[in-house]
Amino acid sequence: MNLKTLFLNHIAQTSDNPMLGFDIDIVRAEGSWLYDLKNNAYLDLISGISVSALGHAHPEISKAIYLQSQRYSHLMVFGEFIQRPQVDYMMQLKKHLAPTLNSIYYCNSGSEAIEGALKLAKRVTGRTKCLSFKKAYHGSTHGALSLCSESSFKQHALPLLPETDYLTFNSLDELHRIDQSVAAVVFEYVQAESGVHMADFNFITQLAAQCKRSGTLMIADEIQSGFGRCGTFFAQELYHHVPDVLVLAKAMGGGLPMGAFIASKEHMHALSYNPMLGHLTTFGGNAICLAAASAALDVMEREQLFYRGKELQEVIKKHLNSDRIHSLRCIGAWAAVEFSCHELCFSVIRKALEAGIITDWFLFNPKALRISPPLNIPINELIQGLQQLNSIINQTAGPKSASIKAAASNS
Repeated sequence: MNLKTLFLNHIAQTSDNPMLGFDIDIVRAEGSWLYDLKNNAYLDLISGISVSALGHAHPEISKAIYLQSQRYSHLMVFGEFIQRPQVDYMMQLKKHLAPTLNSIYYCNSGSEAIEGALKLAKRVTGRTKCLSFKKAYHGSTHGALSLCSESSFKQHALPLLPETDYLTFNSLDELHRIDQSVAAVVFEYVQAESGVHMADFNFITQLAAQCKRSGTLMIADEIQSGFGRCGTFFAQELYHHVPDVLVLAKAMGGGLPMGAFIASKEHMHALSYNPMLGHLTTFGGNAICLAAASAALDVMEREQLFYRGKELQEVIKKHLNSDRIHSLRCIGAWAAVEFSCHELCFSVIRKALEAGIITDWFLFNPKALRISPPLNIPINELIQGLQQLNSIINQTAGPKSASIKAAASNS
């Protein structure tokens, strides 16, 4: 029995058509490239959905993983023993955080971090209602999925958490719904899975003011936007704003599973009593994952990769210039290439994969193609991939209609 059959029969599938049905057996990866069993090369233009911000098999991360594995991996559930990798990483990250974000709770993924942040907000405020925004995705665990407005995506898991509701992203008219019954508003500065939509500056300002008036905690999901993806360390820097709780994952772990939520020491203390162990994780703060995260942060700081997104943004905008693209939204090293329909988008993704370029679509915007390359991708490799992708778009999508041109000019 071949490996594909074993994969399909014994590994739980998340769709009936993984990676559009392609039979790709990746055996190694290095830099911006993945290689299959036949040594065919694939340029990774999405960094494993913004996880591999330094590409694959980075030597400094690999070395850090090996060295820590010789010391220890798992000692005890989170929070019981003093572990230097946990402390060292927070001291390293703290340089990039506002003074009020001084206490970190490590976990294993973004979904887990959202779950912990929701519990923290309820405990701190004594309230039970949580709000999020339409077209946002914060994870697929029970509480995180409750924050999803898309009924088709969550109907299989109903009933979910009660007292959750949804506001319209960038709409000032609905902010009055954030009242003294609301424990938390979970939001993104750049809404990821709707296809890279930036919050208006005034929207964040007014959102913050309303949350302050109502005593509601602001939980910022920077799972995808953090660690240089938007051309700054965190997207919050673009808005001169500091949330009450910051949620991180993806690029944080240097390719290993890792997440965290960060708040003030005062707020975080609420999870330690009445009851004790108010939030608990076995593997959160794993020493090997933290070694990888610390090495990744070292490289990003030394090479100033947090700010390279601005350079990559200009390259993306210059070389994805097909007039068959409906619209292009780009912030830092993160772009949504939107077409007139999802059929065109899927066709481009398929043909790109056939040509050795890895892209993907957005969960709540299947008309848009995702671009989020490693932050350290060589410029010549990025240009080569984008030019090839642009050519595929020209060959795949039919000419724009007048209505599409009008929509693009107004976007």
